[in-house]
Amino acid sequence: MTYDPNNVFAKILRGEIPCTKIHETDHTIAFHDIRPQAPVHVLVIPKGAYVSFDDFSSRASDAEIADFVRAVGDVARLVGVDGSGYRLIANHGENSHQEVPHFHIHIAGGHALGPMLMKMG
Repeated sequence: MTYDPNNVFAKILRGEIPCTKIHETDHTIAFHDIRPQAPVHVLVIPKGAYVSFDDFSSRASDAEIADFVRAVGDVARLVGVDGSGYRLIANHGENSHQEVPHFHIHIAGGHALGPMLMKMG
């Protein structure tokens, strides 16, 4: 998967598409998912052009990585799921159903989420 500079998150970062922003730092932005899958469903994305966690972890600067990890924790606390529990999801590639070719973490919570994966049968 290659980075598409016209993906929806790149457009959000450029201000071409609005979002309901929750948190922003020098390297990271977090906003509500427009198709929430849980009562709390937030996306956290780096501002740099990274397609996946693999790409981000291998090419991002130490400052970007530290900022992103800290922002994920800050956002979980801001939206109030740190006490009750939440799930972090980062899809990578076609088999995981990654829809947007810009690295992002989903923070999902606000109720019991059920099993993480369906059993293969």
